[in-house]
Amino acid sequence: MLKQHLQLKLGQKLAPQQIQLMKLIQLHTLEFEEELERELEENPALEIAKDESKEDEYSSLEDSYEDEGTESIETDFDVDQYLYDDEPSYKTASSNYSPDDEEYDNESLLTEGQSLYDYLLEQIHLVNIIEEDLKIAEYIIGNLDTDGYLRREVKSLVDDLAFSQGIYTTKERVDDILENYVQKLDPPGVGARGLQECLLLQIEKKVSSDKAVSLAANILRHQFDALTNKHYNKIIQKYDIEEDDLKDALDEISRLSPKVGGNFDTQTITINQEIIPDFVIQVKEGQVVPMLNSKNAPTLRVSEEYKDILTTYSHDKNSAEHKQAALFIKQKLDAAKWYIDAINQRQNTLLQTINAIVKFQKDYFISGDEKSLKPMILKDVADITGFDISTISRVVKSKYADTPNGIVYLKDLFSDSLTNDDGEEVSTKEIKTYLQEVIDKENKRKPLTDDALVVILKKQGYNIARRTIAKYREQLNIPVARLRKEL
Repeated sequence: MLKQHLQLKLGQKLAPQQIQLMKLIQLHTLEFEEELERELEENPALEIAKDESKEDEYSSLEDSYEDEGTESIETDFDVDQYLYDDEPSYKTASSNYSPDDEEYDNESLLTEGQSLYDYLLEQIHLVNIIEEDLKIAEYIIGNLDTDGYLRREVKSLVDDLAFSQGIYTTKERVDDILENYVQKLDPPGVGARGLQECLLLQIEKKVSSDKAVSLAANILRHQFDALTNKHYNKIIQKYDIEEDDLKDALDEISRLSPKVGGNFDTQTITINQEIIPDFVIQVKEGQVVPMLNSKNAPTLRVSEEYKDILTTYSHDKNSAEHKQAALFIKQKLDAAKWYIDAINQRQNTLLQTINAIVKFQKDYFISGDEKSLKPMILKDVADITGFDISTISRVVKSKYADTPNGIVYLKDLFSDSLTNDDGEEVSTKEIKTYLQEVIDKENKRKPLTDDALVVILKKQGYNIARRTIAKYREQLNIPVARLRKEL
């Protein structure tokens, strides 16, 4: 039996403008410029006010229009809402411009380069090879990754050639074409099925009469495991050589490239973009002054021409075509006003966030010493600004600041805290910095183990466990002691 009843529910739903704002906040400067250009192209009612005075702030404008329905053509609306003969145009403006804004050129450099695939195809077509073998060689080249390696099993290539190319061949024939044609191409090492083979292909191209080269080739061919594990004493005993001979051989190996395809573009068109800071932070007489990069603070307004067009069409309320045109223009004007408001809120959010970060990390911005960084998490900045933690996360995502000490990634300013022996909270960033310094100064012939690092850090008041040392070391991309050993 069916029953009817009433039920009240409370729920939250983001307005389209809020969604738009959240998207804009997380964009860095380059993405924001692209988004702004796209919006200007799509909405002719929105334009940049290039000649307007920057003294008129958007916050001084009145937003008095009512959001009328736009579903039906017959919807009435007040045209006067969009006419501001005595009011300044809708725009955003900010006095937070860096004095050297022209230093940051937003033009990305487009360079047309040659991919590794194209480079190898050009070479293989110059080789004296029968047509079917050429097709197999082309297929092998097409299966190389961007580093120049053949990661797939040859048996899989044989099956694919039969199904997709109609070429029935054998594993031995594909191996032969790989080793005698593809691996002979430039750059040396291309077509290798692993790191060992890649390095051997390169060393074999060198003069074998050289003692160091010959020894390096032997080590790569017969003692590769000992080499990768840095068991140098084992290699010295195996070949009955002096330590200096091994050093010369290791120098030859160090000149080899583990990724021979790395010098080629992975695509025909590559975009090379410099990092454009979203914020500019200056230190003046002991005071830290944060500013927005002017690219983040465009001066926008609603098109006067579109407001005039809306007035013209609205005079004829009997024509369905004119009503439809007026409705279209109203929608564009609405979107322009919403977008301008979102830009304004974005600026305010970015400024409040960077001000809070600067207030928290003032000592760091003045000294530039990472040891001056205070423990800071997203919640700390959220408490100062009053914004939600998710908003702060969006702001710092992919954002950079130009400081007197170089370009800083905002996320690098955040870190957890640990309590030292004096009961003071110290940033994990400070501990990692000290750990890096200790390892940089260690005797590379006898690198410090994690247990030894624990003892050293404890002497400095950092009472942390060995597993924490290992975690920090991995985060700093520092290998274990055995792999840091050098002759």
